[in-house]
Amino acid sequence: MDFQTRLYDLRKRAGLSQEELANLVGVTRQAVQKWEAGTSRPDMENLVALARYFNVTLDWLITGREESVQSGPVVVEQHYHYERWHFEYKSRRTLFGLPLVHINLTQHGLTWARGIVAIGNVATGVVAVGCFAAGIISLGAICLGLLVLAGMALGLLALGGISIGFIALGGCALGYLAVGGASVGLYAAGGAAVASRVAVGASASADLLAIGREAVGAVTMGLDAHREAAVQAMIRAGAPGWVREILLLCINK
Repeated sequence: MDFQTRLYDLRKRAGLSQEELANLVGVTRQAVQKWEAGTSRPDMENLVALARYFNVTLDWLITGREESVQSGPVVVEQHYHYERWHFEYKSRRTLFGLPLVHINLTQHGLTWARGIVAIGNVATGVVAVGCFAAGIISLGAICLGLLVLAGMALGLLALGGISIGFIALGGCALGYLAVGGASVGLYAAGGAAVASRVAVGASASADLLAIGREAVGAVTMGLDAHREAAVQAMIRAGAPGWVREILLLCINK
């Protein structure tokens, strides 16, 4: 049995199409087709990836022979050194050509995880978790997505130390509605709030309505308890329904 036949049998037993195997290894479908036709051979990196995925030895995959077993005494040489830690898992089930779960982690450097659920140093997927992550739902240090929780977050709903989004919540927040220690937006609330329409905070600045202990705007109001009803009335007049509820929550907490 030659290499291309072994590869074909392994793929068929795993229930994979040529395109699915190509996506798992990170090559084109045409490359897998050429391997199985015997018109080209994978390089060493791809051979290692194939052997690891199908859980066979590299020697068997290339030559068809199992590693030989030596008889007689065995001399063991011990070399103490630290290798780079690495772990990778890909589920065999796929969706739209991507594995349902791809975990790719290493102790040093960057590894890329691509899957419906992706976990890695760099991760892209529907749900992405990593140091650098991009997905519909993203969690990590630096993230991009629709729903984002990160140290630095960019998304439709962004929560993080530094956040940019339609709704942004964080230490420093920038968005249509921004809530944070320092916030800038169309509507903003926080310790220092700057907005083009309504700003609420200890220090507030807005073109339309500023509410705070230090307020600068076309209309300004303090945060004194006896003015609470008037403050609430002004916010209700100056902000859309869902935004005013969040701004009212910020001044009442």
